[in-house]
Amino acid sequence: MTENSYAIVVGGASGLGAEIARTMAAHGYAVVIGDRNLGAAQELVAQLGDGGHAAAAVDVSDEDSVATFFESVTQRPDNFDVAVNCAGITALGLVTELPVAKFRRVVDVCLTGAFLFTQYAGRHIADGGAIISLSSLNARQPAVGMSAYCSAKAGLSMLTQVAALELGSRGVRVNAVAPGLVRTPLTSGALGVPGVESEYVENIPLGQPGTPQDIAQAVLYMAQAQWLTGEVLDLNGGAHMMRYPNVKAHFEAAQG
Repeated sequence: MTENSYAIVVGGASGLGAEIARTMAAHGYAVVIGDRNLGAAQELVAQLGDGGHAAAAVDVSDEDSVATFFESVTQRPDNFDVAVNCAGITALGLVTELPVAKFRRVVDVCLTGAFLFTQYAGRHIADGGAIISLSSLNARQPAVGMSAYCSAKAGLSMLTQVAALELGSRGVRVNAVAPGLVRTPLTSGALGVPGVESEYVENIPLGQPGTPQDIAQAVLYMAQAQWLTGEVLDLNGGAHMMRYPNVKAHFEAAQG
């Protein structure tokens, strides 16, 4: 963090993004929270209190929206030197059954959206800054019925490394955190299905899910680590060494 700087957290109104925004603010960053849900973003800004925090609407799957968002935040008198992308969605369906529109929607948000975010952040971020994305255990671990999400997150890992190569000459560091099981609004639906959470935990060597605070602390470290770039950090209690649960089978069993 430099004097007269701030951090951007997109997808920051809820879940991991909200915890990241709180953590950044607690460590002295002025935070601009971007989210499709502007009302929720504004509510979180009010909770953060004084400190130059702000909220703005953005849909990472829409280039015009991303361009408008970055145009608005760069009107501030200071510079942003941290940009965090937490936007993500998923869809469940076998490769032979998943409608292509659902596949495209997940890729639009999780991969194309990450590209747009990285592109515009890379154009405007201060030299020496940090661009950080939230990836997933599914970037490296396949899961039945999750072709869209797995493919998008795997692509995000390589996008992170390419951007790190291209932006390194400006001292801009590009990294990603790949969480395993963490209870958030995005995972709450799956974890409510009988058997899902227990199978997840059985495949975590440390024997427990992560917390939003675990992920936020890793993002904070990446924001400040001056010699770290091109890294996709597996933060999952060791789950990447085990087997991914068959979430779809549990859904089908719950539906009879």
